[in-house]
Amino acid sequence: MTDTKPADAALLEQGEDRGGPVRAFVSSQVAGPLAALVLAVLVFSLTTSTFLNAGNLSLIATQSVVVGTLALGQTLIILTAGIDLANGAIMVMAAVVIGKLATDGNALWALVAGLVVCLVLGGLNGVLISRFSLPPFIVTLGVLSVLTAAARLYTDSQSYPISSDLLTILNDGPSIGGVDITYGVMLWIGLTAVLGYALTQTAWGVRVYAVGDNRAAAALTGIKVKRVLLSVYLTAAVVYAFAAWQALGRTPTADPSGYGTANLDSITAVVIGGTSLFGGRGGVVGTFIGALIVTVLANGLTQAGIDSLYQQVATGVLVVIAVAVDHFVRTRQTR
Repeated sequence: MTDTKPADAALLEQGEDRGGPVRAFVSSQVAGPLAALVLAVLVFSLTTSTFLNAGNLSLIATQSVVVGTLALGQTLIILTAGIDLANGAIMVMAAVVIGKLATDGNALWALVAGLVVCLVLGGLNGVLISRFSLPPFIVTLGVLSVLTAAARLYTDSQSYPISSDLLTILNDGPSIGGVDITYGVMLWIGLTAVLGYALTQTAWGVRVYAVGDNRAAAALTGIKVKRVLLSVYLTAAVVYAFAAWQALGRTPTADPSGYGTANLDSITAVVIGGTSLFGGRGGVVGTFIGALIVTVLANGLTQAGIDSLYQQVATGVLVVIAVAVDHFVRTRQTR
C-alpha cells in the first residue's frame, strides 16, 4: 500500500529530530556560539574588575535588546536564504510614526499605527520577493534607501521626545539580585521562545527550513514556496514592530537618523549565532546568543580600555570566522 499520510504530518516527522529542545540546545549550531559567549564572559571577568558588577550586567542586557529583537526577524529571513537590509529602516520608520502620532494623540493607537507600518513595508518586501522573484538583496537595499529619506521627510528631520509611560515601559522592570531585568529584556526572551517553538515544533517551521535548504526540492514536495516566503516577511515585520517599541523604551526619542547600522548589526548577530547565510541552518536561540556575544565583546573591551576601533575589528573577525566555518561544514556535507 502507498503511504497516504498528509504532507504536513510527514514534514513534522522529518523535523522531529530538529525539534527536540535538548537536542537543539546542544547541537553544534548553538553549542559553538554558547561556548564563545561563556569564554568571552570568563576572559573579561578575569581581566577586568567591573565586568561582573550587577550594574554592568544590567547594561549588557539592555544594550542587546533592540538589535537582538531586530535580529530575530532577520533570522527568519536568512533561514529562507534571503536577507533584509531594510529591517533597521523599517524599525526607525515605525518608531518615528509612533513618536509623531503619540505627541498628538493616543499612545496605544500610535503603537498600532507603527505595527501597521511594519506590516505594510514587510509585506511589500515579501510580495516583491515571493511573487515577482526579485533578489532579496536588491529589493531590501532599495527599500532601505527609500525609507532612510522617507523617515526624514515625514519628520522634517526632527526628533520627537517620548513622554508616554506606555511607550517607555519596556525600559522599566524589576531588580533580581541587584541586576535590573527590564520588561524589554523579558519581551526579547519571550519572542525568542515563541519563534523558537514555531520554527522547531510546527509544520510552518519545517517548511521555512525546507525552503531555505532547497527551494526547488521544497516545491516538489508540495510546499507553497511563495506563501511561505510571504509569511516569513510578514512575521519578521511584526518582530520589527516590537523592536521599534524596544527602541523607544531604550532611548525615549523617536529619531529619524537613529540606528543607522542596525541592519548590519542584526546580520552580525545572526551570523555569529550560527545561522547560515545560505539558508536552511540555524535558529533564533543562536541569534539570541550571537547578540549577547556582540554586546559582551564591545562592553568587555571597553572595560579593558581597548580602543573602539579594535572592537569593530574583533567583531568583523568573528563574522568572517563564522561564515568560513559554515561554508566548510556545508562543503563537507555536500561531498
